[in-house]
Amino acid sequence: MRSTSESSPSALDASTDRERLLVAPAVDRRTFRSLQFDADLVIVGGGLAGTCAAITAARAGVQVILVHDRPVLGGNSSSEVRLWVLGATAHMSNNNRWAREGGVVDEILVENTYRNPDGNPLIFDTVLLEKATAEPNLTVLLNTALVDVEMADASGRRIDRVSAFCSQNSTRYDIGGNLFLDSSGDGALAFLAGAAFRMGAESSSEFGEKFAPTDDYGHLLGHSIYFYSKDVGHPVRFTPPAFALSDLDSIPRARNFNTSEDGCRLWWIEWGGRLDTVHETETIKWRLWQVVYGVWNHLKNSGEFPEAANLTLEWVGTIPGKRESRRFEGLYMLRQDDVFGQTQHPDAVAYGGWSIDLHPADGVFSEKPGCNQLHSRGTYQIPYRCLVSRDVDNLFLAGRVMSASHVAFGSTRVMGTSAHCAQAVAVAAALCLRDGRRPADLVEPESMAELQRELLRRGQHIPQHTLRDGDDLVGRARVSASSALALGSLPDNGSAVPLAEDRGQLLPLPAGPVPQLGLRLDVSGPTTLKVELRQGRRPDDYTPDRVLAGKEVRLDAGDDQLVKLDFDAELAEPGYVTICLLANDRVAVRVSDQLVTGLVPLRHRRDQPEDPGTGCPGFEFWAPIRRPDGRNLALTLDPPVRLGDPAAVSNGVDRPTCATNAWIAEFDDPHPGLTLRWDDPIDLGRIELAFDTDFDHAMESVLYGQPEDAMPHCVRDFRVRAGERVLAEVHDHHQSRWTLTLDDVVSTDELTVEVDAVNGAAPAAVFSVRCYADPDARILRHDGGARP
Repeated sequence: MRSTSESSPSALDASTDRERLLVAPAVDRRTFRSLQFDADLVIVGGGLAGTCAAITAARAGVQVILVHDRPVLGGNSSSEVRLWVLGATAHMSNNNRWAREGGVVDEILVENTYRNPDGNPLIFDTVLLEKATAEPNLTVLLNTALVDVEMADASGRRIDRVSAFCSQNSTRYDIGGNLFLDSSGDGALAFLAGAAFRMGAESSSEFGEKFAPTDDYGHLLGHSIYFYSKDVGHPVRFTPPAFALSDLDSIPRARNFNTSEDGCRLWWIEWGGRLDTVHETETIKWRLWQVVYGVWNHLKNSGEFPEAANLTLEWVGTIPGKRESRRFEGLYMLRQDDVFGQTQHPDAVAYGGWSIDLHPADGVFSEKPGCNQLHSRGTYQIPYRCLVSRDVDNLFLAGRVMSASHVAFGSTRVMGTSAHCAQAVAVAAALCLRDGRRPADLVEPESMAELQRELLRRGQHIPQHTLRDGDDLVGRARVSASSALALGSLPDNGSAVPLAEDRGQLLPLPAGPVPQLGLRLDVSGPTTLKVELRQGRRPDDYTPDRVLAGKEVRLDAGDDQLVKLDFDAELAEPGYVTICLLANDRVAVRVSDQLVTGLVPLRHRRDQPEDPGTGCPGFEFWAPIRRPDGRNLALTLDPPVRLGDPAAVSNGVDRPTCATNAWIAEFDDPHPGLTLRWDDPIDLGRIELAFDTDFDHAMESVLYGQPEDAMPHCVRDFRVRAGERVLAEVHDHHQSRWTLTLDDVVSTDELTVEVDAVNGAAPAAVFSVRCYADPDARILRHDGGARP
């Protein structure tokens, strides 16, 4: 990356004493200071998508400039807006298991949870800023707004440079790049480059989308502004500003306001979907301020909320959180059928899992519900083609501007999904720069296979894809362990959960006969308990709507009854099953404090009815129970089920799917460890380990609050040996991934990972061990990328 500077000579020459005084005489005119940069990849927009793309690309060896028009990174997730980061985990409210996004966005969320379990948005700012500024290949320009775009030639097919301005330092930036990414939210870069875009909603007929909204509902999602309140311990008077909304009768849901909710729990304070959500944003902001201050006046001064006496406004958003504006046309446009049908795309590089979540355009003033959320059965793939502009040859799209219909956008718009897609763009950019190719060229099958492989290497989970890595030396090793969990029982902790609702246990089983299941029950009176063994449509489908077998168990009153169930069922292939205990007000089931990688307690949360009118699929929601309340069922399995095969560390999957995909030690193993042996010595330059940070846990970034700082399944203290030589000893580990880059290549025929402690009540578990001769994980390894 190079930089040149031009300053006004008249101002510099007029200085009589640079250290004490600058005296500048009058001149005809002056120009702002100008700086020129050139980079491999220029990213416009430093929301979560742009930030994750920038970090991912920089780590891949790409010289990156990130241009962002706000004082902090993160966009809607920053302290300026304070919306929690969510994606396919969907608040752990649907059937998407182990769906938290991987890669840099996972690293950020795990680190934020560790440092900031209470969800302070200011701390989240610091996590993003620290991660970005740690990368030597990344230059971050904050408070810097895009001004103009210079195309390379008259064809308009290629961006050459962009200009931007920072009002804080009165500096103009002239920035050239080989590749560009628009993650600006409103699509400022793609708009100025002349790329085709859409704003509003497609008709139902264009893509056959039955959920396409009517004119009455509206065609755009609005903006929101949130507020925080604080109890100061003494009465606080509030005098509303003159612009505060005085008549809350115009808000149909005014009765929903209360003093216990603030921040982004008030997502439904929304407006602007009938306006131009780009050019009329300031108008929308003022209307939302009227609502917020009017609501606060109502809470403080209506007399209906005596508990508000000691409350004061601690914070009100000064910019609105935007949901929707321009969507740009890529090589493919995601649509409703891709979400509900879970389409398999040959160029899948990311995934979604949030509901199709559309809001009435009139927002808080609408008589309609604040949102209409329709879920798919599970996660769905997002193709690379949605992230490549069809009109500008060196332009990528990520964040809210990616290529999707209005309906599909209702799901892809959330920040976890946007960031995951942006990370795919970052790796694609590195490959394009290395080989001198255009973004569209990577759609070719061989190139796409390499892109997918590089993404999986970096922790980017892609559903139904497995890493096949010829450079990974572990594939040639024999893997053994001190022990491997064969689950025969989960111990009863002495407490029982009433079956006031259907309860379940998600359990991976091998192919073949289903083992005998034992449950411990407290029964208040004679009754019949219904227990069903269910499965989804695929081994990695966690919607339990196929009943494999059922039992009706007659019970008499009595506590701590051991009930054994023989289901007389067989599985044709390994996969997850759900043990469903149907609600019974006379029965309570004993639970266990024991955590195990790949085991999840569930409850039947609600049903989504099938709706032919909208195309919505119908199924039951069996959602996880958050810790600390979420506990596995105390159960026995006969014969025991082998869950923790050491060979899993080389199977190419770093989270549970149709199996745990992990080595798991026995509960009582005093010195758990993995050993890899090679027939001949290998040259070892880099070691990568993947641990269990509970990808089922949503890790909302703000406000929600998390029950732990470090995930209890994650290995905390460990060491890595090559033969007798200790290569690394690690304490207080909490991240999903760990990499050791060796200064000098080590020759060895044996590698051992020894676990000394785990962060919680779970046995040691490791998803993967990867070993490479090459210590350098970068894709691009020269100064400056080739111009595609």
